[in-house]
Order: sequence, then C-alpha cells, then structure tokens
Amino acid sequence: MASPTQRLTLALLLSVLNLSAAPLSLNEAITLLKEQNLEIKAASLDAKIAQNDVSLSQGYSYGALDFTQNVVRSNDALNVFGFKLSSREANFGDFGLAEYTGDTTTQPKDLNYPGYRNLFQSKLTYAIPLYTGGKLSSYEKIAQQMEKIKQLDTTKVTAEKIYEIRKSYYDMALLDHSIDKLQVIQKNIATLQAATQQMFQEGYAKKVDLLEVEAKKANVDRMILEMQANKKLLYHYLSFLLNQKVSDIVTPSDDRASAAITEADVMANNSDLKKASHGLEIRSSMIDVATAPYLPTVGAFAEASSADNTFLGKFSDHAAYTIGARLSWNLYNGGIDAHTLEKARIDHLKTSTEVELAKKGIALQYDKIQTEIESLDYQVSSLEKELDLSTQIYKNYEGRYREHLTSMSDLIIKQSQQIEKIINLQMVKNQRNERIFALEKLSYGANQ
Repeated sequence: MASPTQRLTLALLLSVLNLSAAPLSLNEAITLLKEQNLEIKAASLDAKIAQNDVSLSQGYSYGALDFTQNVVRSNDALNVFGFKLSSREANFGDFGLAEYTGDTTTQPKDLNYPGYRNLFQSKLTYAIPLYTGGKLSSYEKIAQQMEKIKQLDTTKVTAEKIYEIRKSYYDMALLDHSIDKLQVIQKNIATLQAATQQMFQEGYAKKVDLLEVEAKKANVDRMILEMQANKKLLYHYLSFLLNQKVSDIVTPSDDRASAAITEADVMANNSDLKKASHGLEIRSSMIDVATAPYLPTVGAFAEASSADNTFLGKFSDHAAYTIGARLSWNLYNGGIDAHTLEKARIDHLKTSTEVELAKKGIALQYDKIQTEIESLDYQVSSLEKELDLSTQIYKNYEGRYREHLTSMSDLIIKQSQQIEKIINLQMVKNQRNERIFALEKLSYGANQ
C-alpha cells in the first residue's frame, strides 16, 4: 500500500500532466510566442547588439588610457644617450668630455662608441577629445536611432508572428465548423444510404441510385479527411511558431475575427512609419557629421612615465610628466567637404519625401483593406443565407425522393450545391479573417 508521501507525489504528478495536457488558449499561445519563438529571439539579439553600439559610440567621448612597457637593449649612440636622458642618469662624461683635449679633431670615443645599455620604460598616457565639431555627438545620436530601429524590427517580427498565430487559430476554428457541418451531411447521407438500400431491396430504387449515394458519401468522407489533415498541418505549424509541441488548442468561439482599428491607430503605431521617422533623424545627424569638417578639433593628453636600466628601478626618482593640447583645422581639401555636405542635405530631402510617400501608402493600404473587409462581410452574409436556403432545399428534395417524386440525381445535385456553399463560405470567411489580421499587422503595436 502506498504511503501518504507517495500518494501526494502521484497526485502532484497527475496534476502536472493534466496541466501540460490542457488545451492552449490564444492568449497563452501569444505569451509563449513572445518568450520562445526563435525569430523573435534573433530579432531581440539584433536590438541588443544595436544597444551595445550606442555604448560604443559614447565611449569615444571619454578618451583612452594606455599603458606601455618598453624593454630595449642597444649600443646605438643616439639610443644609449637617449636612454640615459630618459632615466635622468646622463653626465658630462656622456658628452665625451673625458677625452676632450682642446683639439677639435679628436673624436669622443665614449660618445660615439658606447657600450650596450638597457631601457625599461613604463608609460601611462591618457588622451581625450575636447571638441570634434559635433562629430562624436552626431554619431552617438545615429547609434541611438539605429537602436530604436532595431527595437522596431523586433516589434515588427513579433507582430507578424502574432498575426500567424491568430490566423492559425481562426483557421482551425473554421475547419472545425466546416467539419461539423460536413459531418451532419455525412450522417444524413448515411441515413439516406440506408433508406436507399431498403428501397432498392423492395424494388423502389435502382442500383444507380445506390451507387450515387455511396459515391457522394465517399466524396464527403474525402473532404472531411482533407480538412482533418489540414488541422494536423496547422498543429505542426503552431508547434514550429511556439518552439514546442502543440497538440490541442482552444479555438475561438466565433470563427469570424473582429478588430476596431482606425486610420489614426495605424498612422500612430505602424512600425514602418516609425522606422522612416528614425531614418529621417539619422539623415539629420548625417548633415551634422558632414558639417563637422568645417570646424576645428581640439584634443588634450597627459602622460606619466619612468625609465631605468633595470625594471622599475628608482621608479619615483626617474618619473616624468607631460601634458598638452592640440588643435587641428583643415582649411582646404579640394571642395570634398562641400560636396559631402550637399550630398547629406540631398539625402535628407530624399528621405523626407520618402516618409511622406510612406504615410500616403500606408493610408492607401488601410482604405484598401477596409474596403475588402466590407465586401467580404457582405459575401459572408449572403453565403450564409444561401447555405440556409440550400439546406432547406436539400431537405425538401430528400422528402420528395422518399415519396418517389424526384430522382436520386436531382437529390445529389442539391446536396452538392449545399456542400459547395459550405466550402465557399469557409473560403470567404478565411479571406475575411486574413484581411482583419492584415489590418492588425498594419497597425503594429495596437493590439499587443
């Protein structure tokens, strides 16, 4: 007999299994999508790279601190003399004065042919740009705008994947509803098949009548199998999107999607328009970059060093310090700067024109999709009425066939018309949902 601990463990395990087997709702799927979809993760990493580029652009304004350790051995006269000066150990003898006799033709041998000497020099240098004509600040602004564009790319990829998730859920709902209707027809045909078989045995129906019923039943069976296969494909696709196995979902209760999105929503949230706006900001910053060569650049540096013929020998006694600043100003370069600036201004004007064109294009897309949705709404309403009518006509013909007032061929034709209306209604509803989701995708961020 199981102990209380074992029973508790078993209960918890069953609870976990039940939770894992629970059908996945649309909202749960969207949450998982944002966390696990590989394309979204890749886009997020691009945004992080762009964020790192901002930090890189900011780093140039803080200057650079370098440490240099030189280890040199030489008997070159200039080097040896310089080594002694660097280590503050030069004396008069290094000038060859010990050999000086007043004869100017006498060459100082100690100066020209010194022995080998070592140099261990430790140097710390800090350099910082004080003014660059606005170039560094402009590059920082460009990096910040690029970061925002990459973030919008992530938003766009996320919106596209949400679109695919929502469409898959509503496609599944459409398939379920269509299968339900076809299964009703399947049952009716099975009933009709049994009645026709009975009538055939009694001599009231022909063999061809029975064959027509069997063929129609096989056709409906085939259509149901195709729709069930499409459901399996949708589950495979959902598993791919969510990067995990999906075998059961909660389909929307209504197979027709709805969205209340205005043109103002689209213009305020559309990712492409936002990217175009950031692109225009980048072009403005590029004008500032192109203007920078007309201005001087100013930098400063500070350096501390110590040198000796042994490593770190008499470090503090031999320390040396240097500070300085430098101004650089290009006054003429053949007109290159002027042409570069003019090109930047033209690029800015071009981008500004493209932004206005993009706004008009997005507005046109919105109007087009809305018109298509209105048309498809009318088609759905019309097809639903036609389906109701064809269903009633089929029932009427079925009753007339049982009373021997019409032929099996006429009955099959009416049933084929009923099935055709079901398929057409599914296709139009699917087109309408796709347009609804396209409208949502056009307004990135509005329903996320």
